[in-house]
Amino acid sequence: MTSTLAVALGAGLGGGLWQLTVWALPPRPALRRVLAAATDTAARAPLLTSAENAGWTARWGRPLASLLHHAGLPGRAVADDLTVVGRTVADHLAVKGTLALLGLLAPVGLELLLTLTGPGLGLVAPTLLGLVAAAVGFLAPDLAVRQAAAARRGEVRHALAAFLDLVVISLAGGAGVDSALHSAARAGKGWAFERFQLALDTAHLTRTTPWTRLRQLGVELGVADLSELAASVSLAGTEGARVRTSLATKAAALRTREHNEIETNAQATTERMALPVAAFLTGFLIFLTYPALTYTLQSL
Repeated sequence: MTSTLAVALGAGLGGGLWQLTVWALPPRPALRRVLAAATDTAARAPLLTSAENAGWTARWGRPLASLLHHAGLPGRAVADDLTVVGRTVADHLAVKGTLALLGLLAPVGLELLLTLTGPGLGLVAPTLLGLVAAAVGFLAPDLAVRQAAAARRGEVRHALAAFLDLVVISLAGGAGVDSALHSAARAGKGWAFERFQLALDTAHLTRTTPWTRLRQLGVELGVADLSELAASVSLAGTEGARVRTSLATKAAALRTREHNEIETNAQATTERMALPVAAFLTGFLIFLTYPALTYTLQSL
């Protein structure tokens, strides 16, 4: 009991000293990011915007969000996922801090209630349970954001195949590259097509090329297929290349890959379903054989 308490207190003290050190000496940004922010005009006007969360977890965790931000959180991958789902870094860190604090204090509060009403569980069990609950509460928002961002990227890839088909149809009808892109973006519905139309409208208002904004959107979303589309369209816009065939081929490749991913996910889901079925059958067999086995052992 003493050693476990000492380990828990030492871990808490070490984490506190680490946060104070990072707060006093914040990490310097990488030179690549500083140069990109200074030279890339697209980075100054992002296409994807984030909205603040009005939930109670975000409001209560504002003081904790600043501490976690000074500690170097979130990572680059989580920040990119937050950009895709449209959530601010401050709200995400506030939710992480609130859930971690609640997970840490909930077992302690339960232990106090049990102590007041009768014999408690001791100090070791609530401490370990609180640490586990705090870790789960700290990591759960990252997993949720990762799943939401993956769903958004999948939606973009699905819509991109239809967008390419519409562009190819417009090009076959004699439309130019710019008009084909705008007409295809206006024809579709949903979050992905709204982002396509936003990128093209931003290019029109800022007097930049459409493929530049599409490439920027692909980078912000983390969808390489959209950046490749921008590269193909730029060849048609700058060098006069005929890209109708290549766009049609890419649309077919996207549909084939999406179909394969759907089949793979379905097979994985089927395999995961086998585990609860096997557990159910095992419990049912134990339920059937336990009375007979007990009667046999008592007869001996």
